[in-house]
Amino acid sequence: MKPTLNELTAFLSIAEHLNFRRAAVTLGVSPSALSHTIRLLESRVGTQLLLRTTRNVALTNAGAKLAAGLRPALEGIDESLAQLADEGDTLSGRIAITASERGGQLIIERAFGSFRQKHPGVQLEICTDLALEDLLTSGCDAGIRLRDQVVPDMSAVPIGPKISAVTCASPDYLQKRDVPETPSDLASHECIRQRLATGSIHRWEFDNQGKSLFFEPQGALTFNSHWHMVSAALAGQGIAYVPSHHVERHLESGELVQVLAGYSRPLEGFCLYYPINRHPTKTFSAFVAHVRSTMQNRSTLSGTSSAVEQSGRPS
Repeated sequence: MKPTLNELTAFLSIAEHLNFRRAAVTLGVSPSALSHTIRLLESRVGTQLLLRTTRNVALTNAGAKLAAGLRPALEGIDESLAQLADEGDTLSGRIAITASERGGQLIIERAFGSFRQKHPGVQLEICTDLALEDLLTSGCDAGIRLRDQVVPDMSAVPIGPKISAVTCASPDYLQKRDVPETPSDLASHECIRQRLATGSIHRWEFDNQGKSLFFEPQGALTFNSHWHMVSAALAGQGIAYVPSHHVERHLESGELVQVLAGYSRPLEGFCLYYPINRHPTKTFSAFVAHVRSTMQNRSTLSGTSSAVEQSGRPS
């Protein structure tokens, strides 16, 4: 019996991710179901396509040849289906977005609900991931990250205000140590570090009158989550370096204190980004236009509100 289109699509997703979990998320199935599908495919074609260990996935020679042949064929099918969908007046289809947790929260709060009201036939999916996914191989139509993290050759629509990188600690921690006055003073402190998806430790970057200063943090605690970093700082375990939206309420309440404020580096804020040269479907184009319009309206209302507030202040 010949392989089914579902089996071939599943195999190509694994070939592109080289990771069963990520491929399963993209396809909307469980890893165990995906593993069963691949075993069935291999039995149909009569050869092993993947080399699997507990941690790694690799293509056999036969698997690499099959993936190379399938990729343009399946892309052609997707293109034909997208063109067919564009012929109708009612928008439909699926839009998949890879996002950080905060980025996903912003797009849900500011665009998903209003877009769904206008186009109930569209399916919207967010895949939360710390890594910067390659949109060309991830199966996602767009991503949401801080603009500073996005490569220049992407179209980008701002979806949040500008923020900054904040260095902070609890009052209890600072009472026991000299408060750092320059980034170099951090060398004598416990720094709460962040491990990036690449495996490296995040370097702290400071602004010194328009010039960047980099610091390699040292400390006993390392996390890959900003949430855990903030929790450790609140517990008095050291100094954290995180985007401002993670600690705003803690700074306002006094649970955390910002240090090195004069060296704080401004960031561009979150954006929805997607490849410039990819032919978008009518559904995805409508979603981008909706996000852009929604953000412009929020900006206009914010500006009007600020003007009203200023006019009400005594001179």
